[in-house]
Amino acid sequence: MSKILMVISGADSMKLADGSAHPTGYWAEEVASSHKVLTAAGAEVVIATPGAARPTVDALSLDERGGVSPSDAQEFRAYLDSIADQLGHPLSLAEVQAGDYDAIYIPGGHAPMADLAQDADLGQLLNEANAQGKLVAALCHGAAALLSATRSDGTFTFADRTLTSFTDEEERQGGLGDNTPFFVESQLRKRGAAVKTGAAWSNTVVEDGNLITGQNPQSSTSIAEAVLKALTGR
Repeated sequence: MSKILMVISGADSMKLADGSAHPTGYWAEEVASSHKVLTAAGAEVVIATPGAARPTVDALSLDERGGVSPSDAQEFRAYLDSIADQLGHPLSLAEVQAGDYDAIYIPGGHAPMADLAQDADLGQLLNEANAQGKLVAALCHGAAALLSATRSDGTFTFADRTLTSFTDEEERQGGLGDNTPFFVESQLRKRGAAVKTGAAWSNTVVEDGNLITGQNPQSSTSIAEAVLKALTGR
């Protein structure tokens, strides 16, 4: 049975470009759908956050204002309720070891931009996982968490790797627009990643060796399935 570490942001607010505070959290579909697909296939999923903080769901991810239908919101909420004990008692990132897991899986929501993108413990964990050839998967804004990983010379661990993320176009269409703290796609490109994107809001998954990334919430099921397929092939 595969053992997967799901790293979820512990942030519940973030500072926007204009200096104001904005409520945030993880995106319900990305955690619920991913967790459901992975565990239904028999994988053990362990949740970790910075400092073992209880993660907060982004209210917009359970609301029509976030483009989520009432029926979908009800489904996601019910699933999150079913794993409430796991969400309420996460491991601390500082306490986990990459060698104990077959894969690291990072869902999004804007929250990873507020903490995971700069988290030294996560950066070390990702470096260890990558060096060991473990699978590293990041979904939507979860790709911002990859920015935490740097080499000893200060360069980006995933520079020159092909990946995808929530796109600048999607951020302007349905995200925070120009008030976003930074554009994930642009920042990944700036750090040297080869970002490959599909059409806005398309189900897009990109695989490059042990790195698997998904573009947006619409990719939640597909990236989880890609991770399972990759683990089966090992």
